[in-house]
Amino acid sequence: MNIYTKKQRWKLVLTAIAFAIVIASLWYTNHLVKRIRDDEKQKVKLWADAVQKKANLVKFTNELFEKIKAEERKKAELYAEATRQLSGDLKDPNFVLKVLQDNTTVPVILTNEKDEITPATASRNLDSLKEKDTTYLRQQLNIMKALYPALEVVVYKGIKQRLYHKDSKVFTDIQLVFDSLTKSFMDEVAVNTAAVPVIYTDSTQTIVLEKNARIDASEINTPAKLKAKLKDLAGQNEPIKVTLREGDINYIFYAEAEILTKLRLYPYVQFGVIGLFLLIAYVLFSTARKAEQDQVWVGMSKETAHQLGTPLSSLMAWNEHLRGLGVDESIVNEMQRDVKRLDMITDRFSKIGSQPVLTHENINLILSNALEYLKSRTSKNIKYQINLPEENLQAQVCVPLFEWVIENLFKNAVDAMEGKGDITVTLKDIPEALYIDIKDTGKGIPKRKFKTVFEPGFTTKKRGWGLGLSLCKRIIENYHEGKIYVLNSEQGKGTTFRIEMKRF
Repeated sequence: MNIYTKKQRWKLVLTAIAFAIVIASLWYTNHLVKRIRDDEKQKVKLWADAVQKKANLVKFTNELFEKIKAEERKKAELYAEATRQLSGDLKDPNFVLKVLQDNTTVPVILTNEKDEITPATASRNLDSLKEKDTTYLRQQLNIMKALYPALEVVVYKGIKQRLYHKDSKVFTDIQLVFDSLTKSFMDEVAVNTAAVPVIYTDSTQTIVLEKNARIDASEINTPAKLKAKLKDLAGQNEPIKVTLREGDINYIFYAEAEILTKLRLYPYVQFGVIGLFLLIAYVLFSTARKAEQDQVWVGMSKETAHQLGTPLSSLMAWNEHLRGLGVDESIVNEMQRDVKRLDMITDRFSKIGSQPVLTHENINLILSNALEYLKSRTSKNIKYQINLPEENLQAQVCVPLFEWVIENLFKNAVDAMEGKGDITVTLKDIPEALYIDIKDTGKGIPKRKFKTVFEPGFTTKKRGWGLGLSLCKRIIENYHEGKIYVLNSEQGKGTTFRIEMKRF
């Protein structure tokens, strides 16, 4: 099992653990939020119930008020009827007043049929200090006329008198209490709901009777905005119906407490912050790891070049010594080629970590030379095919490093085919780019590993460091500003690697 197989398994295990922690944390957070939300909703419900009960109290007070009002009217009518019945043959109106002396609450004025106030005019329950003042009596009479129609009383042989009355002092005081209670109710709806946006409307839901500070005036300053706002509030909570007077239904629209909205969003904000933190941490650690890997690559490459330098110099000297001894020239020349090859490899390693010099080179020629070199050093069961355009295509490359990439891809293809199969190299010319496709008929690569194969340490062989493709990626992308990737692969049928280079 190689390091990347272990790494993949650890990733899956850690991902599963992290997912379990997130699910558990989200469940527990939602559980707490739900409990708090239920508590807040219960508070709002208690407030709504209290408002409804107070509205019922106001309604009851109004009904009591209407009953008292009706009773007051009945009193006046009874007084008028008693006067009519008891005054059949009486000429003195003072007798009528005597009949009505038990009236201690309802203010009344008895006039002639022309509503004239005379010295004989009878009154009851008015200001005792002004009862003889005709101006005062006329003012009170006008007030009574505006309130209620007169009750006519036939006093004697067609002679009529008129009985006027107004609400009693008790009734007026009750009226003030009721108005104060109504105003108090409306103020309390707005003031005692500081944490909840509230709008109190009339029965048509088009006139705002009261609102609290949580509702901005700009939100309801037009009929369309008011309608939209009321619809939004009704979607959150069912409006409270308030009947203060019979047949007159008002509505209280209210929203959820602001804390509920915040609590509902809290888990997502929480995990968003955690996710952002983890992302930043991942980027920082990845950057640090990449920098560390780069330093390791550079150090290893420089050290390799240094270690190869000494035996390489010795081999060059031994090669010249053999030539002087008269050893077969073909053998010496072949050894010379391998020594030059070693020298080139040393040069390649020395260039890792420093910015290589890129020059305009013939890509057709580089591919042909690499292919010819490998043909003589691989099995005869490997068949090579190269497809090059007639035009020599140019690109800016560092020849030693670029050849290293091509050779690595060829060697990987040979290993994948286990010494038997076909390798096809195709150079394609497209606008602004060159495509180099290297295709083999080997065992293929699973799709999930298309990117993993370029990671340091990944290998499918029993022996090897798994650095070849990683090195290829660094050379192409870091030094040549190109791309290298698995174009396609099918297990048991082969793989195609593609290199993209900028064309000049």
